[in-house]
Amino acid sequence: MMTQLRRGYRSEYGLTCLPIAATGSITDRGRSSTLHNNAIFCRARAHALQEAVRWGEPYALFMAPGLMTWIIPLVDEESVEGGLTGGEVRIEGDATDTTELVNYIVSAGVSRKAAAAYVGKIPFWPQPRVHEAAASLFESFYQLSGWAPTLLTRHRTDALQQRQIAEVIHERKRQPDRAYPLEEERILLSLIRVGNRAGARSMLNTMLAAIYLYSPREAVIRARIIEMMGYLVRAAVEDSPLLEPLLEHQQKWMEQILNTEGFEALCKVVRQALDDFMDNIFEQGYGRTNKKVRRALDYIAGHYTEELRLENVAEHVGLSTFRIAHMVKDFTGRTILQHVKRLRTEKARRLLEETSLTCAEIAYEVGFSDQSFFTRQFREMTGTTPAKYRRERRGIA
Repeated sequence: MMTQLRRGYRSEYGLTCLPIAATGSITDRGRSSTLHNNAIFCRARAHALQEAVRWGEPYALFMAPGLMTWIIPLVDEESVEGGLTGGEVRIEGDATDTTELVNYIVSAGVSRKAAAAYVGKIPFWPQPRVHEAAASLFESFYQLSGWAPTLLTRHRTDALQQRQIAEVIHERKRQPDRAYPLEEERILLSLIRVGNRAGARSMLNTMLAAIYLYSPREAVIRARIIEMMGYLVRAAVEDSPLLEPLLEHQQKWMEQILNTEGFEALCKVVRQALDDFMDNIFEQGYGRTNKKVRRALDYIAGHYTEELRLENVAEHVGLSTFRIAHMVKDFTGRTILQHVKRLRTEKARRLLEETSLTCAEIAYEVGFSDQSFFTRQFREMTGTTPAKYRRERRGIA
């Protein structure tokens, strides 16, 4: 696998990707000399690997004046297995001259002759190409390895949340009115009702920023968050008595919120509670007060990855196809086909985020026999293609 990865990367970018340890040292025997593993370079790579894991994406940095490298974190589920360095380049337009760079490397204990020879072979790149190469190496490794970077996905989601909150705080500081946004609670509930997870997360971040601006004291933040979650649960239960089990979940969420310290950690807990809340909403469905409709939706939830026909659903609940189709639409606001599409899309999103399965494999896993049809359906439901969705979730432009 590594041979194929190196060959493709070198063919595309003219550089060699090499494995590194947590210490930042290159573990490839051919590049383990004092030149490549001097103390300055190793410290820079070790720091970059830590940051790459922290942010859940490739990390580029200058490890010497005018000398840029990028590190890919190698993570299998929750385990960090080292990293890859994508090579070194000098950036076009950078003011650092060659003598300054050579002197810097010499200060790390490398001979002047070796340092000069090394610097003389380093290519010049425009800076955007660095990010392109880093993204390409990241995507290629996980496609070829089959590893699922679960830890990175979680860290990237956390980082995205904090960026969004920071942006909202910055914007709202310029506004004179910082009152708690009650209207946004209703918008959040509406997004939850239609199953718009991305929109709900974004609105939640807006509300968390508003809560922080209202008062940065943790006691006040906790009280506001508990009030918000209580409103969401009450509104959901009022919509459908079948959602009363959410009251038990609410107790668990409240305990987690009360036992969490720090604004950033609180934001993470609330986001997880929102995801849990939406999962329960999807599981039960709004308006499932009719037993026949409930049985139909339960059957769909258990068979949506198969070739599901309306006749199968009708037979399961003991009604005609015409009758059950109209009942599901009347009681839930969605057609049976829309329920199937939503379930398949939600599962596809999770597989794209949490696994390294190809788009064709995911199409099969969620119930499609044709990848192109899966792509069209996914775009219709999300506004983007499966491949682009995965790249965006992994921080790849």
